[in-house]
Amino acid sequence: MANISLLGCGAWGSAIAQTLADNGHTVSAWHYKSNIVDAMQKDRHHAKLKNLVFNNNISFDSNIESCLLNPKLVVIAVPSHAIRELMNISSKYFNSKTIIINLSKGLENITLKRMSEVILESTDVDYNRIVSLYGPSHAEEVVLGYPTTLVAASSNEKSSKLIQEIFSSDILRVYNNKDIKGVELGGSLKNVIAIAAGICDGIGFGDNTKAALLTRGIAEITRLGVEMGAKESTFSGLSGIGDLIATCLSKHSRNRYVGEEVGKGESLSSILDSMDMVAEGVKTTRSVYDLSKKYNLDMPISEGVNNILFNDKDPKSIVSELMNRDLVNEKI
Repeated sequence: MANISLLGCGAWGSAIAQTLADNGHTVSAWHYKSNIVDAMQKDRHHAKLKNLVFNNNISFDSNIESCLLNPKLVVIAVPSHAIRELMNISSKYFNSKTIIINLSKGLENITLKRMSEVILESTDVDYNRIVSLYGPSHAEEVVLGYPTTLVAASSNEKSSKLIQEIFSSDILRVYNNKDIKGVELGGSLKNVIAIAAGICDGIGFGDNTKAALLTRGIAEITRLGVEMGAKESTFSGLSGIGDLIATCLSKHSRNRYVGEEVGKGESLSSILDSMDMVAEGVKTTRSVYDLSKKYNLDMPISEGVNNILFNDKDPKSIVSELMNRDLVNEKI
């Protein structure tokens, strides 16, 4: 059984910690707030996951050094904007054999880098020992034991297969994929389309609109991913269309919720102020817009979301603009 450290005790990180512990592994979980750590250690519950009672194989710590005592695996489960700072603080405790498993989905705003690239830049870990674990997965359903599938992506197949074996269980099936670029882009960019889906829900549109949005949304994601060097087939997989479906349709989706409230007329600032969890798609929207300009790509849905969130454009007027674009051949 593996000795595993997990950095970040949000809902998804905690659900993964529970899955690993249920598989027989020992997990040391870190959170930066000592009062939250003390509460979880004592009560064995998570504030955001009412159905979760933590396995005894999980211990909690607010001291990052003691949490990272010679781990075989380090799972990163903090929001994307916190990855670089966390790696700068914690990487000195890694060793040459440490494997990093990234759960965070997003793109760094200034650099436009994927999470594995940020981890590589801010640590001495070999890129072959970085794995991103993505896919359609809501923490609320994993802790209930609902069957879930993920994909472990790494440039090194040996690393991804190891994670596949360690994480897989009766309720969690893990595939492996060498296209880490495509997996990370699919899992990050779908959050922007999920905001668009929520906007449609908030306006009051129906299934026709949602189906069109998902179909053209995955076309945009694929177009950018291929331009950046990813494989087209990856976007037909779990971190592409799979994650897109789950995030755009689910009541658990924070990104869809943000869009829904915007569609109802609420301001982005008030929505974010009212939330105690991070909607990664908001920051990712800026990055996707910048990438579309960098690569000179037509990404009308993503550009529309950017204009709604950051340029105060009316959602209904953006929808009208999308529907009245030049008539073209259907293509990716």
